[in-house]
Amino acid sequence: MDNLFKNVRSEVTYEVQVEKDIKVKMRDDINLSTDIYYPSIDGEIDKTPKPVLLHRTPYDKGSDRFAEEAEYFTKRGYIVVIQDNRGRYNSEGEFHKYTQDANDGYDLTEWIVDQEWCNGKIGTYGTSYGAHTQAAMASMNAKGLQAMIIDCGGFSNAYMSSARHNGAFELRQLGWAISQAKLSKEAIENPVVAKYLDEVNQEDWLLRLPWKKGHSPLKWTPAYEDYILEEWSRGEYDDYWKQPGLAGELFYDEWSDIPQIHTGGWYDSYTRTTFENYIGLSNKKKSPVRVLMGPWTHGQRSVSYAGEVDFGPTASINSLAENWDDYRLLWFDAWMKDFDNGFQEQNSLLLFIMGGGSGLKDEQERMQHGGQWRFENEWPLARTNFTPYYFHKDGSMDTNKPLNQDDSTTFKFDPDTPIPTIGGGLSGGIIAQAGAFHQIEGSQFFGSKEPYLPLESRSDILVFETEALIEDIEVTGPIKIHLEISSSAKDTDFTAKLIDVCPPNDDYPDGFHMNLTDSIMRARYRNSWEKEELMIPGEIYSLDFELYPTGNLFKSGHKIRVDISSSNFPRFDVNPNTGGPLGVDQAKIIALNTIHQSKDHASYIMLPIIPQ
Repeated sequence: MDNLFKNVRSEVTYEVQVEKDIKVKMRDDINLSTDIYYPSIDGEIDKTPKPVLLHRTPYDKGSDRFAEEAEYFTKRGYIVVIQDNRGRYNSEGEFHKYTQDANDGYDLTEWIVDQEWCNGKIGTYGTSYGAHTQAAMASMNAKGLQAMIIDCGGFSNAYMSSARHNGAFELRQLGWAISQAKLSKEAIENPVVAKYLDEVNQEDWLLRLPWKKGHSPLKWTPAYEDYILEEWSRGEYDDYWKQPGLAGELFYDEWSDIPQIHTGGWYDSYTRTTFENYIGLSNKKKSPVRVLMGPWTHGQRSVSYAGEVDFGPTASINSLAENWDDYRLLWFDAWMKDFDNGFQEQNSLLLFIMGGGSGLKDEQERMQHGGQWRFENEWPLARTNFTPYYFHKDGSMDTNKPLNQDDSTTFKFDPDTPIPTIGGGLSGGIIAQAGAFHQIEGSQFFGSKEPYLPLESRSDILVFETEALIEDIEVTGPIKIHLEISSSAKDTDFTAKLIDVCPPNDDYPDGFHMNLTDSIMRARYRNSWEKEELMIPGEIYSLDFELYPTGNLFKSGHKIRVDISSSNFPRFDVNPNTGGPLGVDQAKIIALNTIHQSKDHASYIMLPIIPQ
């Protein structure tokens, strides 16, 4: 995208000196280890008051990648403060994921603004967990906050998506716990624990779910086992999920009213969070609230592809600025140094709309799907035509409501043979791969079985698709699905996946069935997130739930497809169908699940159609 910014930015002016492992005391007298990067001239620290950039992380503040980031900003006139989260690396205390970050972040900003070298302005940055720590601080209106870049995270509501998900549990949390337990204090201090964790095979343990307390792969790191089992078993939306670090949407009134940009990717774990934060905050705050959304997986903004699909040379962040550091520098310069660099005048959202490519393979063997950047002013887009596409018994999908009275389709859901995850919005160390993929099983996808056929061939997936489109259709915005369901079980799950069916060509003789977005709904929470309600077998119920937002141009000749099933593993935990306690019940039963497609019980997906 040309002429996005003026050539006005902080230049390299300083050298860098670092003061490491400063102990900053929290309100409960726990000391958190903190590094400070100072601008210096001729070997002398320049402690005249300057704007401060803050990064709180559980991923080792002293790592090379974080040190390089800090030096980049420090050389350009910022003081950078990086802190290890409580219980991580050199910080004291015990780690409990997500729940400590609000108070600890607030206490750190209070300390920073009291230092002689701070000019009273604090900017925050960080990706993933580093975004969560920012949102937790902002939800308490922490002192001195002036600007934020919340990248790939910052929970709007961790219960609704990203930790739990419409009642189900995102198993990527298990992968994160295993990988980070290997770096825990227990592992660092005890070589036997470290050796045990190094030998843990995630694939094996994913076949032994749910885990039992004291008998899981995390048993020698009890703090990690405790928090993961708590999140796994807390299926109801209770006070645990309503804390500042987990439910930002409950604290939007208190949230810092400062310039902030929420960045992410269509194939990130936090796409829904990114847009929910934008909607909630832009309606309440006077300061600019922005969104940058690329065709990226989690944190992978410097490449032009996601999974098996490439989106063209302009898809990388490097087409918008020199690189990710430069983009962030421009943001902070605009709001912390009042540089007139072009950020101030930009529209609220910069979105990459996928689609429009040739559909052939490139030199890296990826499908060329194409796309382009576009500015927008609001979300959802004001010109959106929300259009229901109805599911019909013959597998078709169109805008015509069903006319027959009794149409329905039943499939068998066996928890012991779940649908394998093939791409999607993933992160956190789980073995499933994030991004866009042809929806065919393969050895690279956990749970796939030979002869590795297309997912559409499975009897436990219902496939609904349009006729080949006679004109381009753009689908950009939030996506909701309405299912009329019944089941032989007291509780079960229903999943939905939106797919762009690209037509056959020489490189893909069966076409390329590209996943765009997906979601899941646990039936026991159909009426309330706070109180479960089991089903009466055979009764018809309504399920309404959201898929992650997307932005895609379905070209003429393509088809719009929706796959309905009851599992997506290991993206989500598998419902045992018993109605028993979540994350604990070891029993499993087969469910006969039915989607109704009749005049009085129509099922459909609501697509945000953008006029061309």
